[in-house]
Amino acid sequence: MDVVISQLVTGLSIASILMLVALGLAIIYGVTGVINLAHGEFVMLGAYGAWVLQSYFGLGLLASLVPIFILLALFGWLIEMLVIRHLYDRPLDTILATWGISVMAQQAVRLIAGGELRYVEMPAALGGSISIFGVSESAYRIFILFLALALFAVTWFIYRYTHFGLKLRAITQNRAIASSFGINSGRIYRATFAYGAGVAGLAGALISPLKSVSPEMGTSYVVDAFMVVVLGGAQSLIGTLASSGILGELTGYLAFYSNDTIAKAIVLLCIVVLIRFRPQGLFTARTRS
Repeated sequence: MDVVISQLVTGLSIASILMLVALGLAIIYGVTGVINLAHGEFVMLGAYGAWVLQSYFGLGLLASLVPIFILLALFGWLIEMLVIRHLYDRPLDTILATWGISVMAQQAVRLIAGGELRYVEMPAALGGSISIFGVSESAYRIFILFLALALFAVTWFIYRYTHFGLKLRAITQNRAIASSFGINSGRIYRATFAYGAGVAGLAGALISPLKSVSPEMGTSYVVDAFMVVVLGGAQSLIGTLASSGILGELTGYLAFYSNDTIAKAIVLLCIVVLIRFRPQGLFTARTRS
């Protein structure tokens, strides 16, 4: 029973990180239809933002979260305004454009900050451990779990119960009809892209004490984010939450009985099989037009 509880908690910890990373991608892809290969670099920039604010401005990680969200949201706003808005309904072009942005972001960070590994200190108040049903777990990982759930709840509230969310859902269902009612799809897309980028930056900042910070760190996270979105369904926030939990628990148990490499290979194989028989994911995604 101790092993079961331990792996359950480990799986939830993995799931919380997956949800943090995938939530921004699910918002952008589900609303705008943009396959954003630069999403991992948004995560990477958030991690570097935490390192810069801590190393040069003396800000702790928790105090850095709001500035990082704002800065990455502004960066996403600019990317959408300068590049992405010209490429809607051109999926191949958006793939190439966002891939180019990711490469430029990596090289810019390497030139400015260097290629060596950087490290972000964990908040002192969260440096200990918490006992859950007799199983010891890092307090910081538990904090990430609750923060991820809180961020999901905020996003869900905005999506379902605000005037902006109503416009967003209308555009997602049928952009042409929504535009005929006076909804400015360009503004909604830009705000959505900015919010998704800000959430990705938050994910990078929160992950930074657990992983070394490097220009290439975003590559693995964009793969994980796409796996979550594909499994859950591109336009389903509930699907993102559910698929994060499924993949987190599955990865945790498989890694316990084998190793991380085999666990990721099996998870990827399962997703490939799922796409073959249910390409829309676990939750049916509505088509956009």
